[in-house]
Amino acid sequence: MVNLAYAAINPVDRYVALGRVAPDSPLPRTLGSEAVGTVDGRPVLVCGHQLGRQRDGLWATAAVVPRGAVSDLPAGVDLRQAAAIGVVGVTAWTVVTRLAGVTAADRVLVLGASGGVGSTAISLVRSIGAQVWGQTEDSKKRAWISARGASQVVVTDSEHLVEEVRALRPTVVLDPLGGQFTAGAITALEPFGRLIIFGTSAGLRGEISIQELYRKELTVLTYSGLIEPPERFAAGVAGALGALADGRLRISVDSVMPLAEVNEALARQANREVLGKLVLDLS
Repeated sequence: MVNLAYAAINPVDRYVALGRVAPDSPLPRTLGSEAVGTVDGRPVLVCGHQLGRQRDGLWATAAVVPRGAVSDLPAGVDLRQAAAIGVVGVTAWTVVTRLAGVTAADRVLVLGASGGVGSTAISLVRSIGAQVWGQTEDSKKRAWISARGASQVVVTDSEHLVEEVRALRPTVVLDPLGGQFTAGAITALEPFGRLIIFGTSAGLRGEISIQELYRKELTVLTYSGLIEPPERFAAGVAGALGALADGRLRISVDSVMPLAEVNEALARQANREVLGKLVLDLS
């Protein structure tokens, strides 16, 4: 049994509540796919193993979980940041290192840069030494994204994306938005560039130029944590925790809210009123 302290809120938790993810799973069921707490006094991360989807989750004061879902936390890590490692941390680590293979020679455009994954990815790309720009549609978020490490922030919709990022000449685009942003990313990328898609918050469908895609010899890769094999997920957790511990990766926590205010937290997330991550205090 794990005594739980903090849990992160993720879009997938709301999708489960709405019946859009794991609709055939047993009911009633506790939500929450990742948290931190203690086992016999030692700090641990708990995530994976279909927690909050196929089995009861972690929005509780304590939980009985599979042994493989528990990882020891490195000394000195911030528990509130660590609570978001299983989704935001692993996703950022995976898309930047394993899929995009970002090096110091790259020029990286992060779409949706005020989100949990986007802002975390910026910190990781910056630590690698690559040039990184962030995109947002909200001018009020420009300074916050810049403070996360982006050398430039562009405020633009999908229609004007290409012209706004032309000066960057991106070799890598990290895309959690989908919709017509994906088409813009293909146009903006340099030949032999890499496009990594891991979300569709701006739209499930978009029209792209197949000719532009193949004539540039672009690489398009995708990531979904929902189907990640256990061994790859475990490697992602280890990589992200190590990067958090040594400062290469930073997870920005917008607010820590009591568990009793979870409905308000979910509404803030749905309305895009969050910079970085929301965390629940489970004490």
